[in-house]
Amino acid sequence: MKRDYLLVLMRSKNTIFTTKDVSLLWEEDDVDFVRKKLYRYMKAGKLYSIRKGIYAKDTNYERYELATKIFTPSYISFETVLAKAGVVFQFYSQIFVASYLARELIIDDQAYSYRRIKDAILTNRKGIEVADNFFVASPERAFLDVVYLNKDYHFDNLSSMNWNKVDDILPIYGGNKRMASKVQRYREVTQRGLN
Repeated sequence: MKRDYLLVLMRSKNTIFTTKDVSLLWEEDDVDFVRKKLYRYMKAGKLYSIRKGIYAKDTNYERYELATKIFTPSYISFETVLAKAGVVFQFYSQIFVASYLARELIIDDQAYSYRRIKDAILTNRKGIEVADNFFVASPERAFLDVVYLNKDYHFDNLSSMNWNKVDDILPIYGGNKRMASKVQRYREVTQRGLN
């Protein structure tokens, strides 16, 4: 019986596929076979090619999922998470991603901003959640990521911050004393109602 490879992709919950993802879904070790098949589907208009080695079912793919597939490991963080949580009020059209390298990309009119974080922090899952086929930082983890990469940062509203979670996640940043004291200052300002 002939296998319907495209149907396997269309039934997947993913909206984005790398060549490696497809090899796993199809249980196919022959990477050349996978690439050729994907190329044929793309040429026939059955798959959308986003960039080399990355495909989508169509142009209505999940942008956050793409952001974390371009460079892995990575997760959605920084202002993208903080704006959604109401911690910063500024609107950012780009998607901010924690990664092993720093890059700015524009794909399909969407800007992606990758910020470099040390591997030991990046690969630690504390404060990272899985949401719809991508990894995303909790507001507390995103807050700590911002503090880690910035000497001085203005947060608009830290009242929703769970400081117990912040304390639980803080050690993954390697016992950074500067960072610990900045976190403490943010906490004190928030508790005094000044933020």
